[in-house]
Amino acid sequence: MKHLHHAAEHYNIGVYFEANGHGTVLFSRSTQDLLSSHEPSTPAQSTALNHLINLTLLINQTVGDALSDMLLVEVVLAHKSYSGTEWNSLYADLPNRLVKVVVSDRNAFKTEDAERRLVSPPGLQPRIDELSRRYEGGRSFVRPSGTEDVVRVYAEAAVRAQADGGLPSVRKLLYDTDFCSQSSLSASLVWSMMKREVIKPNVPRSSCRYQRGI
Repeated sequence: MKHLHHAAEHYNIGVYFEANGHGTVLFSRSTQDLLSSHEPSTPAQSTALNHLINLTLLINQTVGDALSDMLLVEVVLAHKSYSGTEWNSLYADLPNRLVKVVVSDRNAFKTEDAERRLVSPPGLQPRIDELSRRYEGGRSFVRPSGTEDVVRVYAEAAVRAQADGGLPSVRKLLYDTDFCSQSSLSASLVWSMMKREVIKPNVPRSSCRYQRGI
């Protein structure tokens, strides 16, 4: 959340949230001043302006709590005349997988962009991106745990079989790259991203064949 809040502050109106209900809408000071000083030229503009002003008063911009978020949702649904069923139909969750991979040192993995992209180990993120582009709606990211020596690997695609599979492509990737010689951990990480396995700890660094699944 700390990453999202700071990113949202760069916009006139910034919206951020996470699945557990935390999140909020931020209105910059210049935006709030514009809303309070703007003179609408039509009744429709006046109504829309009042809606926005009321929204800034309803949402909790200081602390993104779930209660104010749900009140806002109720207001929006009433305004749009949507039922809960209609609201739910607006979003379709892509098939996805999340796996925890045991590593010897989680500090070897550094991220950016709200923990969605790896900057270390070098060269690993471009290969993850290349794999993701092969699948419709493909997306994947790896981030280290903040409490234990594991990394969490997330992958999604438009089709469940694609989110679960891709093993031949990954196997070829591991053969064609030098991750194994540089770090057996990197090879096992990419492999497990598509295979969805938890890699056992304390695997010898020289055991590339074992970690390649041969």
